[in-house]
Amino acid sequence: MRVLFTCYAEKTHFMAMAPLAWALRTAGHEVVFAGQPRFAKVINQAGLTAVPVGSDREPWRAMSWRPETRAAIRNGLPEPYDVADAPERATWDHLVNGYAKAVAGWHRVINVPLIPELVEFARHWRPDLVIWEPTTYAGAVAAKTVGAAHARILFSPDVSGVTREHFLRLKGERGEDPLAEWLGSYVDFTEDLATGHFTIDQFPPSLAMRAGNLHYVAMRYTPYGGPAVVPDWLRTPPRRPRVALTLGLVATERFDGYALDLQDVLTALDGLDIELVATLPEREQRKLTRVPANTRLVPYVPLQALVPTLSAIIHHAGFGTLATTAQHSIPQLVVPGDTDGPAIASRLTRQGCALSLQSADTVRHRLTRLLTDPFHQHRARALATDVHSMPTANELVPHLEQLAAH
Repeated sequence: MRVLFTCYAEKTHFMAMAPLAWALRTAGHEVVFAGQPRFAKVINQAGLTAVPVGSDREPWRAMSWRPETRAAIRNGLPEPYDVADAPERATWDHLVNGYAKAVAGWHRVINVPLIPELVEFARHWRPDLVIWEPTTYAGAVAAKTVGAAHARILFSPDVSGVTREHFLRLKGERGEDPLAEWLGSYVDFTEDLATGHFTIDQFPPSLAMRAGNLHYVAMRYTPYGGPAVVPDWLRTPPRRPRVALTLGLVATERFDGYALDLQDVLTALDGLDIELVATLPEREQRKLTRVPANTRLVPYVPLQALVPTLSAIIHHAGFGTLATTAQHSIPQLVVPGDTDGPAIASRLTRQGCALSLQSADTVRHRLTRLLTDPFHQHRARALATDVHSMPTANELVPHLEQLAAH
């Protein structure tokens, strides 16, 4: 079987897709990963074969979102996808106008540069299965062009699938459909262009958000963060409860900083009987005026090596961080980040394995509660059981073979 993966130039999305590409490759299938030319280095670092397509553009700079929309995604999901977490907003006007904005200012921007050459490559290579991340509609267009099976792979609650379900429920006989009109300019539109023939869901069942009209296939997340070195200090068991603080890269690379003042957080945790490991870029470390004695600053440490040594973690509700943490029964203190972060944080807190954090004023109290309250530790173990009930990427391969053939 020939399998074509594709995503726009977003490294975190690629890293959540790479383990499945490995699994298919080691099962004997031909696998290639298509992306923008400059993204080939990232693909090659993962040991995968890259197919450069389209032109190099920086998606976040190119997106023509209005300032108010850009500000909105700093705090949650943009229109129309906000209805997935707030269904009371699901009106026809909100959805159709939101789709029009999303297509013009987001989906076209990241897909138009990819589509012509991706379609050309698909015609040449003739894949049996195309796997695409949920906003890289170029993968669906290429698959449809050559008659291949195709699937989305999730690393978030399925906000696009749930939003589409709301839209179709309200559409009725109305003709306006900005997403269908755009995708239909390439090939005859059918709903699989919006949501795939099936969807590979990496969220644990207790945290998942799914549309009732779609076919989902569960797959356990395999931690992968790119090339890394395990530091010597991780080989020694901690003498005190070890807590990680990691707030991701998006907040400082694309927005105006972290949701919390890091100096306030470190000061609030000063004197607490813990070993705090804070993963901060060096430029952010230089902004600190004082580092408490119980804090270790590092620019990066492979999460899959760090998490098993932890008693708790403070993070930004990023998918890779929560999914890695969930496998090891670690209670989580979440600072909701951008876009899908608030939706993820609310699911974690409802499950009981996590507490949410809105300001540094409460970080000491809430972290202490996580470390001492058996309830949160019990719920963290329940989430780990949930995660380990899901098939691994390697175990899923035979089912993908059947789905593609069907």
